[in-house]
Amino acid sequence: MRDQIESPPPPSRPRPRQGSAAYSSWPPLSRSQAVLLGLTVLAYLLVIAGVLLDTTLVDLDWWARLARPYRRWPELEPLLSTWVVAGQRGPSAIAAFCWLGWRAHRMHSLRPLLVMGTALLLLNVTVGTVKIVTGRLGPHYAHYVGSAELFSGGTVFPSGHTANAVVTWGVLAYLATRWRRTGAVLAGVTACSIGLTTVYLGTHWVSDVLAGWAAGLLVLLALPLAEPLLALTAARIAERREARRRTPADAGSARLPPAAPDGRGRDALVSLRPAPVRRARAGGGEPYRSDPDPTGAAAAEAGRIGGRGSAERSGTQWSGAARTGVERAGAER
Repeated sequence: MRDQIESPPPPSRPRPRQGSAAYSSWPPLSRSQAVLLGLTVLAYLLVIAGVLLDTTLVDLDWWARLARPYRRWPELEPLLSTWVVAGQRGPSAIAAFCWLGWRAHRMHSLRPLLVMGTALLLLNVTVGTVKIVTGRLGPHYAHYVGSAELFSGGTVFPSGHTANAVVTWGVLAYLATRWRRTGAVLAGVTACSIGLTTVYLGTHWVSDVLAGWAAGLLVLLALPLAEPLLALTAARIAERREARRRTPADAGSARLPPAAPDGRGRDALVSLRPAPVRRARAGGGEPYRSDPDPTGAAAAEAGRIGGRGSAERSGTQWSGAARTGVERAGAER
C-alpha cells in the first residue's frame, strides 16, 4: 500500500567555496571583530585628541620624562638598546619577508607577501600622516616643561617602533596555520615590551606609545577587510605565471583541429595525405618515390591536363565515326 508519499530529501547545505571565492561575503568581519575595530578607532582618536588639547595625558608624559628610568636602572640600558631593534622597520621587515617568502613558495601563493605589504602600507598611512601633521618633538628635544611640543618639526607621535612591532609580528601570527594563539601572545608581548623600552630610553612619550599600540592594532583588525582584494590579486598573479610557463609545444598542441567524426582524431587527418607518386627514371632502372605534394596542386594540375586530353581523344573518335557513317550512306544510294 502506498498510503504514504515519500517526502523529498532535505536540500543539502552548500559547501564553503575555496580560493578567492571564499572571501566574496562582505564585510568579512564578525560582530565582535567589528566592535573591537570601532573601539580601537575610538581609542586612537582619543589619544590624538588628548595630545592636541593638552590634557592630563601630556602631564603623564612629563612625569615619565622627569623620572628618567634609564638613570634609575642603567644596567638595563645595553640590553634594551639592542632589544628595541626588533621594532625597527628595516630589520623586522627583512626577517618577516624572508619567512613569508618561504611560506609563499611552499603554498604556491603570494598571499602571505601581499598581506604583509598591505599591512605596512596601511601602517604608513595611519601613522605617517599623524606624524607629519602633529610634528611633535621627542623627550630629549623638549623645550618647555609641561608643553606638548607640537608643530615643531618632530616625528615621534605616534611611536613608529611600537606600531611597527604590533603590525610586523602581529601579521606573522595572523598568517600562522599552527600555534596561532601562541604566536599572538608572543606578538603582544613583543609589542608591549618594545613600547615600554622606548619610554625607558627616553626616545618617546607615553602618549606616543599608546597611539602606536592603537594604530598597529587598527591595522591588524582592518586586514580582513582587504582579504577579498588580496585573494583576487593573488589568483590573477598565479594565472599569469601559469600562462607564462606554457611552452610553444603546448600552445601548438592546443591549436590542433578537432577529432574526426569516426573518432580517429589526428590519425585520420594524417591518413588523408595524398599517396606518393612513383615515377620511372629517365635512363631506365628502378622507379623512385618522389616527395608527396602536401597541397595537392600537382595532382589537380594533372587531373586538369588529363581531362583535357581525354576530351580531345573522345572528340577525335566521334568525328571519325561520323565520317564513316556518311560514306556508308552515300554508297547505298
